[in-house]
Amino acid sequence: MSIVKINALTVPAEMRETLEKRFAARAGSVENSDGFEWFELLRPVEGTDQYLVYTRWRSEEDFKNWMSTSMRGPGAHGGAGAGEGGAERPKPAASDSALWSFEVVQQTAPKS
Repeated sequence: MSIVKINALTVPAEMRETLEKRFAARAGSVENSDGFEWFELLRPVEGTDQYLVYTRWRSEEDFKNWMSTSMRGPGAHGGAGAGEGGAERPKPAASDSALWSFEVVQQTAPKS
């Protein structure tokens, strides 16, 4: 079964729009990765300042391969929205993060 990685990002209210724009600008950067299955950026509604970045992968190895390649390119994973061509990286939108890992042991989908 698949594995799920959830990056819990603590984002101050004044940086929410910035974070969402940076993720929108990265659209397409993961979709063609081998073993990638799903992505969602979840905005908090109430009671927390944590965004959740949900990705699902065929295997831990596929996730690690994507991480190793995504950390090398312009606007690398660790600095979402970073400038290209040696430009100074903008201030991070998140003030803290934690990566949670899960194995999918059960799943269901709507019936066709």
